[in-house]
Amino acid sequence: MENLQRIALLIDADNTQLSKLEAIINEISTMGRIVVRRAYGNWRKDSLRKWESELKRLAIRAVQQFDYTKGKNATDMALVIDTMDLLMKGAYDSFVIVASDSDYTPLAIRLQESGAMVFGVGEKKTPEAFRNACDNFIYLENLDLEDDEPEDSAAEQPLSKGDQRKARLDGLSQVHFLLKQGTEKFGDDDGWADASIVTQWIRRAKPDFDLRSYGYHKMIELFEDFPKKYEVRRQNADRNGGKVYYRRR
Repeated sequence: MENLQRIALLIDADNTQLSKLEAIINEISTMGRIVVRRAYGNWRKDSLRKWESELKRLAIRAVQQFDYTKGKNATDMALVIDTMDLLMKGAYDSFVIVASDSDYTPLAIRLQESGAMVFGVGEKKTPEAFRNACDNFIYLENLDLEDDEPEDSAAEQPLSKGDQRKARLDGLSQVHFLLKQGTEKFGDDDGWADASIVTQWIRRAKPDFDLRSYGYHKMIELFEDFPKKYEVRRQNADRNGGKVYYRRR
């Protein structure tokens, strides 16, 4: 049997979108076997009433946490305590924290110090501190882009097409800079660098890096969009694509 990563998935229901749950499960399942699935919240709240059927369907255990003080929930503390209990068991390779709250930053740091891999899943508004405390951070907005609409679309005016393009290009300028550094760090004497090795390095340096944020699924698609910047070479090309090498022009 394939030796898969054992993953604990912990969801702060007050800090994520119900419509994204299945997409989250699908995304995390590509990383290994999800052996713990828990969602935390005060399920008596009106805002969480719709969660029950989806949690049952996706086999996610609902953990009840009452609010001890009016106006302040205790969900985050319950999630943190359970996560530390799971860590002490030593039975899990990776922890996935689904939240957009910087309060989970110390937890992510503690998990890493214990040798566990930490993945964060949250909205693009998630504070940088939490994003950078994870080994990899996945934006909810990048999951099921074609099908899902934001739950609270009226609360925020969408960017115009011009603004969206500018934001994408601004982000790409940083990617181009990192790719340039990648050839300097990992390139051979002729400047050729293994794209997969550089991509892994970028993800370690920038945990929220996700090609889908820029409209791509594979790095080679980005290279091919900028032929004046990059020269591409394939090795052992087959139906799976083979290895991709690139260098700056």
